[in-house]
Amino acid sequence: MDVSTSVPEGLQVVDSYGPGRFRIASVVWSSCVIVTPEQTVEWPISNISDVDADSLRAIFTADPGIEVLLIGTGKKMERIPNELRERIRSQGVGVDSMDTGAACRTYNVLLAEGRRVAAALMLV
Repeated sequence: MDVSTSVPEGLQVVDSYGPGRFRIASVVWSSCVIVTPEQTVEWPISNISDVDADSLRAIFTADPGIEVLLIGTGKKMERIPNELRERIRSQGVGVDSMDTGAACRTYNVLLAEGRRVAAALMLV
C-alpha cells in the first residue's frame, strides 16, 4: 500500500509497505526495520517478544534525539510490555504501538510536521 506524503527532500519517508517488504526513500527492504528521519537500518527481530531495549538501541543513540517512537507490530496491533514502555519513556521518548500500516502512515505524517519521530516496523 502506498503511504507516501509530502516531506522535505533527503528524509527517510515510508513510500509503501506490503507482505514481506517495505520501500523507504526508494529503497526496498525485506526485513523488519527501524526508520529515523536520517536513516533506515535493519531491525533483527522476528516477533513482538524479541522487542527489548537493546533491540531499540538505534532509537536511544540517534543524534539529534528522537521524541516519539512508533512500534509497528505487524498485521495486528499488539501491546508492548509495560516494563519496556517505561524503559523507553525513561529515555525521554514517547512510545506507541500499533499495527504496521498505521505506524507507517503516522510516521509519515509526523515526519512531514517536522517532528523527531522514529518507527520500528515489523513485516506484515
